[in-house]
Amino acid sequence: MTTLTPAELFREIEALRAAVRDEAAAILAGWSGARLPARALPAAHNLACYLALRRHDISDLQESLAAFGLSSLGRLEGHVMASLESVCATLGRLVGAPRPGRWRPGKIAVSGAALRQAQRRFFGPDRIGARARIMVTLPSEAAEDRALVRSLIEAGMTCARINCAHDDAQAWRAMAALVREESAPGGCTVLMDIAGPKLRLASVHAAEPVRLRRGDRVVLVRDLSRADSADPVIATLSHPAVVDSLSPGAEVWINDGRIGLAVTAAAPGRAVLIVVHARAKGERLRPGKGVNVPELGLALAPLTEKDRADLDVVAEIADSVGYSFVQRPEDVALLSGELALRRPGRPPLPMVLKIETPLAVRNLPRLIVTALARGPVAVMIARGDLAVELGFARMSEIQEEILWIAEAARVPVVWATQVLDSLVREGLPSRAEATDAAMAQRAECVMLNKGPHLAAGVRFLADVLRRMDRHQRKKTARFGALHSWPPEELALPPASPWVGGEGRNGERLQRSASRDAGLAGVSVTGRCGP
Repeated sequence: MTTLTPAELFREIEALRAAVRDEAAAILAGWSGARLPARALPAAHNLACYLALRRHDISDLQESLAAFGLSSLGRLEGHVMASLESVCATLGRLVGAPRPGRWRPGKIAVSGAALRQAQRRFFGPDRIGARARIMVTLPSEAAEDRALVRSLIEAGMTCARINCAHDDAQAWRAMAALVREESAPGGCTVLMDIAGPKLRLASVHAAEPVRLRRGDRVVLVRDLSRADSADPVIATLSHPAVVDSLSPGAEVWINDGRIGLAVTAAAPGRAVLIVVHARAKGERLRPGKGVNVPELGLALAPLTEKDRADLDVVAEIADSVGYSFVQRPEDVALLSGELALRRPGRPPLPMVLKIETPLAVRNLPRLIVTALARGPVAVMIARGDLAVELGFARMSEIQEEILWIAEAARVPVVWATQVLDSLVREGLPSRAEATDAAMAQRAECVMLNKGPHLAAGVRFLADVLRRMDRHQRKKTARFGALHSWPPEELALPPASPWVGGEGRNGERLQRSASRDAGLAGVSVTGRCGP
């Protein structure tokens, strides 16, 4: 690639800025049905600008900008037009343009402040000394075990998640009450996650507990009248009609992709499947586990009757509501209306959009804008269902794009599903899980699921998040001093302040070095237990 001259760059960036401005206006006009209030317009406008910008391939421009030491526009999600204006103004002065434009740095700071405010509202204050917060899915014991709740809060939990797919209203009230009693006022928020129309195993029938391995046979039936006594394992679904939609070759995934099956034969009300994916030691097959059939694209009602009953409790005790399997803007309007009926005269309940299907990914900008029009909104990357529905190969790419879109809309993100799963369940993390936890630091909140070593998992995650804050903030690398290679190893004297580092800059460098030295003394062992 040939590096453009500053004059060429100035013309290209000016043209890009004009195109983004015009295209963003058209996108906003298309969202006019959302009836955005004044408070939501800045975020919606920035999201529209980001979507307009990303219609263009600017990779060659980025390389030319970097060659002249200018912003490569690679970190502008939260402040698109301000970043384009700053580059235009700098290039204009560099080439002596008669009207290079003006740039006000404060515009860039506004987006970060809005994101931090939303993060605190949803996920509580910073109590662990890290930018990201920690959400914990409460186990059933949390309804009566005060010591367990206290240990989670002391370890670093800032948001307690109550999964309405489990337990009952009495237990949920007890969980929320203990969280609030054991945390300082406003110190830990409560998210209640409605179950939604998730397809699940309704029942499993076999002569003994089922552990499936590759090659095993499973029969799905609409009802037990379609079963045969010779069938080794029989299962029914929470939505029986799905069985009739299965055809030979279709893929069926169970328990967030832990069990993969292929349909080998199908008849009315009955489908025969063979296990094609499972660990060598096998996977347990239990009622209640989630089922995904990616090829079907199931069109299920966004709220079930159980959800509507659960919303009575959600409206009473929750600080925010998690919307499972939301897919369309109409779904957002439906839940908002249901909550308004249950909270007359009260502010809208903040909503966490759980992104779990390809349709939700495609509709994400409209989902966010529709929710912004009604009240505070956050996004959860629900990687369990999403990975199965999209395919594992695409998961990494899509979770990055969701992070970018959400930042452009100035809404916080939850990084969820199987974070430190081995540590929480078995007491020791895998190396890949430790790296995943470090990557999760770019989100505003990281979610842990329940397990016997949950408090240890919270402590470990808090430590990882604090360490990663020294090196990364969202997409921006932070070049603090490195302490893994001390001066004596490099045959160098201790570092001195850079030129011009007197006064405030010098003091800041000294404080930073002291803080980093303190962190460097923290043990980095593999011991994760209490």
